[in-house]
Amino acid sequence: MSVDLTAEAVQTTADGLIRPGALRIIAGPCAVESEEQLAATARVVKQAGYGYLRGGAFKPRTSPRSFQGLGHTGLRMLSDVARELDLRVVTEVLDPYDIDAVVEHADVLQIGARNMANFALLKRVGAALRGTGRSVILKRGFAATLDEWLQASEYIIRAGTDDVVLCERGIRTFETSTRFTLDLAGVVLAKRLSDLPVIVDPSHAAGRSDLVVPLARLGVAAEADG
Repeated sequence: MSVDLTAEAVQTTADGLIRPGALRIIAGPCAVESEEQLAATARVVKQAGYGYLRGGAFKPRTSPRSFQGLGHTGLRMLSDVARELDLRVVTEVLDPYDIDAVVEHADVLQIGARNMANFALLKRVGAALRGTGRSVILKRGFAATLDEWLQASEYIIRAGTDDVVLCERGIRTFETSTRFTLDLAGVVLAKRLSDLPVIVDPSHAAGRSDLVVPLARLGVAAEADG
């Protein structure tokens, strides 16, 4: 099986947004660590022909001793670098108090796996994005069923915005050779059970750089939208 991930193969829509049937590639550093690191990565994303720069300004970590992100400084870096290269910004929001700041700097707000069931946050984000033209990427919790994931998306939609993108990022199984298990069957079923675009995150699912491209290709073969 050969799946083309070059810029020429990426389908487009008039608004350039993440939509069913219009393949998008989102790339960038897990965490924004410095302006130099971000700018270098952003140039690679731009040169590859992709339109979305992803970077974490606020980082949820299992260990409180791990790097938690640059916060509002990281948001400004993302905004400045992306605007210079005409890229859209994708970044995570963790706290309802940070929603306005993230909306100011980002085109797509990401709700991470740990917050999929944070219903207060889902409702606040949905209400804040009403009429803004911005989107939400809702990552599947790593212990969430498909039904729980889809119902979480309804919290956002009912609060005010239907620009929701589902993201399969791997679920926790007994397998230990990868960080998580990418549920491609879940991708197919999510597209059948909802009208929302569905993308895959091969990086967090694998936890291994050598598996990112093969898993990305498998996601495209499963008709993922990004």
